[in-house]
Amino acid sequence: MTSFGGKLMNKAKGAAVLISFVLCACATSAATENMPTDGAPARDMSPLGAYLAGRHAQQQHDYSAAAHYIGRALAADPGNSELVRRAFLFRVGSGDITEALPLATRIADLDRRSGIADLVLVMQAMKAGRYDEALTRAQALPKDGVERFATPLLSAWAEIGLGKPDAAVAMLSRAKQPNAIPELTTFHLALIADRADRIDEAAKNYDKLTGATSHMTWRSVELAGNFFERHQRDEAARRLYERLRGEPENGAVVDAAIVRLESGSIPKRLIVTPQDGAAEALFDLASILNARETLDVALIHVRLALYLKPDFPIAQLLLAELEEQLGHHTQALALYRAVDRASPLSWSARLREAAMLDGLGRIDEAVALLREMAGERPRDRQPMIELGDILRSHDRFGEAVIAYDDAFARIGKDGTRDWRLYYGRGIALERARHWSRAEADFRHALALEPQQPLVLNYLGYSWIDQGMHLDEALKMVERAVSLRPNDGYIVDSLGWAYFRLGNYAKATENLERAIELVPEDPTINDHLGDAYWRSGRRLEARFQWNRALQFKPEQGDIAKIEAKLQHGLGAPQTVLQSKGG
Repeated sequence: MTSFGGKLMNKAKGAAVLISFVLCACATSAATENMPTDGAPARDMSPLGAYLAGRHAQQQHDYSAAAHYIGRALAADPGNSELVRRAFLFRVGSGDITEALPLATRIADLDRRSGIADLVLVMQAMKAGRYDEALTRAQALPKDGVERFATPLLSAWAEIGLGKPDAAVAMLSRAKQPNAIPELTTFHLALIADRADRIDEAAKNYDKLTGATSHMTWRSVELAGNFFERHQRDEAARRLYERLRGEPENGAVVDAAIVRLESGSIPKRLIVTPQDGAAEALFDLASILNARETLDVALIHVRLALYLKPDFPIAQLLLAELEEQLGHHTQALALYRAVDRASPLSWSARLREAAMLDGLGRIDEAVALLREMAGERPRDRQPMIELGDILRSHDRFGEAVIAYDDAFARIGKDGTRDWRLYYGRGIALERARHWSRAEADFRHALALEPQQPLVLNYLGYSWIDQGMHLDEALKMVERAVSLRPNDGYIVDSLGWAYFRLGNYAKATENLERAIELVPEDPTINDHLGDAYWRSGRRLEARFQWNRALQFKPEQGDIAKIEAKLQHGLGAPQTVLQSKGG
């Protein structure tokens, strides 16, 4: 649950929170240069070669391949405790929990404070319904790192498995800092009371949770709303759903919940078994750990959640997101596609699927999917917004405008408060040479978000480029730079604006700063070359133009840069120094 995340992250960063999963990613030796990275076996590979290939796969976060190769090294040296630990962690990271279990037992026998191995054995006992064993193992988890947060949650759900709700509540109630996160504890107290049919107690904790949390995730809203609906508190459920209705990523699931609410149908209980509760706890911890520094640990926890509860759509989405962040786009795509179409989260999964298809270069498939989704829900704007964004990113500006127009038509008479939609369509219109409409969209975006640096920069620069509203335009670009001083592209805009105004000294100053921020951008190098030429620095100008060519500019710009290298720049062509419109 995202709203709990900051508190845990601050505590976890200093601890051994990575639990040796990263395992000191050593520099790749020359022996790894020709190692396969797709997990394909090499028949003549030595145990040392397999070990090095495993380490190389680990550095690529390819845990399936790492597990394969380290497993081969372990087969040649089965008593090597380091290889046992590595093979175990890579198998868990790749989701092969069944194969990891025997290794977890070996590690636990060697070390009574074995962290993730102990956690895996807790999950094995929970999955098998051996709640006494699960409780014993959970309470023996290390008292530092992430496990200290898992202990009270998993112990409480083991007590529920034993038919002891009083003990479960006591377990969570006794958990004190630094071994508990108050909001997460309240959440699971509500779930446990709900599971035990302690209606008043559950209502008290759900009310406490929903009243205190300024921003709630869909999962917390879904579970609390489910309780309210099942106990005839329809208005409380409606208020909760409405809190998330304005967020595009939650639109489909919120709409589905409200439709169900208005139909009068009663939803089924979502947390039915102790396994469901333990899986929820692991998912919550994985959500909290979804940050750059702790991605590997988040991956382990969501893998274990899905081991306990394979049909868990929101955990599937989180796993796909983690795989995407690790650069595993094909795996992420498969996970998005695996979400059950009957789930309210399927819509979000399909939107992400389209984004992944685009990222993999399968543009036509992405476009076809979004058009299909738009046809399924004629009032939903999100597929057409996503379609417009994809088409715009591939310079298909006319088609992008049509998609954005369709999105606006779906919004209705009240319009939108989303500056991004006006900004996105404005760019597509400007690039498609429909300036009057583009300018109106940029102005509307600024009316909604007056200090938005992207809009200030784009509109201000466009005016300067056309010789319009020069004083106001320059102030807008300067304001954009002041809001985002380390954005090399916005600093480049300011430098290029000064160039167009004929102020080559300030142009050079700002473009040199932009190069420091984004040294390998071909356009910024080209602009700096132009500024140097106008400043009489001809050798430096040609050096920058050559650099621009090295960084693969757009095809249409190559001939222009080559011409400048051969002939230099022609006579200066600056915009008029006036305030005209």
